[in-house]
Amino acid sequence: MPVLTTQALLLDMDGTLVNSDAVVERCWRRWAERNGLDPEEALKVVHGRQGYATMAVLLPDRPMELNHADNRVMLAEETADLDGVVPVPGAPAFMAATAALPHALVTSADEALAQARMGAAGLRMPVTRVTAERVGASKPDPEGFLKGAAELGFDPAGCVVFEDSEAGIQAGRAAGMRVVGVGPRAAAFAPDVHVMDLTEITVEPTTDGIRLTFAE
Repeated sequence: MPVLTTQALLLDMDGTLVNSDAVVERCWRRWAERNGLDPEEALKVVHGRQGYATMAVLLPDRPMELNHADNRVMLAEETADLDGVVPVPGAPAFMAATAALPHALVTSADEALAQARMGAAGLRMPVTRVTAERVGASKPDPEGFLKGAAELGFDPAGCVVFEDSEAGIQAGRAAGMRVVGVGPRAAAFAPDVHVMDLTEITVEPTTDGIRLTFAE
């Protein structure tokens, strides 16, 4: 079975620990239709980035202040809509196994949305977390992962990222970290290891770090 050894884990939330696709699709379909865009095309790029960054990709000539204004509305809508938010298979056991190990949440959600979704999924919220308010640049920029590693006190090369999206996997790579891709989306972006969900991972402490064992 494949094995990775590491010092710390940096965990994305949406699509990695929490399945929030139903909410994301509802909110982004509405936004795309309001702005005259094809919702199906919009949904191809929404995962992994902060909302304003997605809007900038979809409407490149639009003033950024309008994107930030729309993003505030979007975050409020997403925080209030928790219908269909559930844990990714294996996430409860995975979070239990990491409780005493160095780990951080690194998410494009803001603090309120992260608390709402982790709570709706019944998952423990990591003490160390880097949410949208704490970075100046969205994934695929590596800032969030680098900040998470620094707060845990580990070199980036000693961290493993768990991600589901293209933007997130790019951010982990740009941070100089190994990446575990979680879920069907991740397979297309050549992570170091790919799993369909968190049931395929065993997490164990070692004398000098963490061992991740993956089902074949």
